[in-house]
Amino acid sequence: MSHWFISDLHLDASRPAITTLFLAFLRDIPNEVESLFILGDLFEAWIGDDLDDELTRQIATGIRGVSERGVAVRFMRGNRDFLLGRNYCRQAGMQLLPDACVMDMGGIPTLLLHGDTLCTDDHAYQAFRQEVRDPAWIEGFLGKTLAERIAFAQQARAASQQHQQQVGDVITDVNGDEVAATFRRYGIARIIHGHTHRPAIHPPSATCPGERIVLGDWYEQGSLLIVKDNGDVELKSLPII
Repeated sequence: MSHWFISDLHLDASRPAITTLFLAFLRDIPNEVESLFILGDLFEAWIGDDLDDELTRQIATGIRGVSERGVAVRFMRGNRDFLLGRNYCRQAGMQLLPDACVMDMGGIPTLLLHGDTLCTDDHAYQAFRQEVRDPAWIEGFLGKTLAERIAFAQQARAASQQHQQQVGDVITDVNGDEVAATFRRYGIARIIHGHTHRPAIHPPSATCPGERIVLGDWYEQGSLLIVKDNGDVELKSLPII
């Protein structure tokens, strides 16, 4: 049996083609697949589990259908949906994983991450991340009205896009020293993560003691990583229907 990995779908009502692709993908997952891992940023934004609209209901129904067929669905929060909580996970039939999480994949000790913690050169983002992950900030934010939270999410999205344009690709990619330190810290042989939207399989090197696999985003196409029973991997793109 194999494990499937996806991340960075950034589902949003303004991009219906990706929603259609994802729902079709869910329906076509073979029952023989052992587990589906969603490593963050399933949604473009998440402002609380009390959000109830057509998109979130569609996605919950689609994912629950996979779970009910016997495929374990495991979800890790990303930087866009870090507020997605246990209520929605129960609705969708997903198990909530911590970021980070070590698992045995085909006999290979593997660290699963969303990936943003590896991007330590982006000091402004890391400061923002620390602020919004504070329990007091989260409690205050979730105490606001739905309209206030929607407005904040829209402003944060615009600010993020502007920030990415200003700092460039190098700053928003992973830091090599942090990657190597993470391998040593966890004592693992492989890291699987998303976030950077730079799909690739990076073999071990003189500066990196293990294999790092980066999942792709779901903008112009879908992206899927398959980890087989023997530990072999296949990273593939999924065309829009």
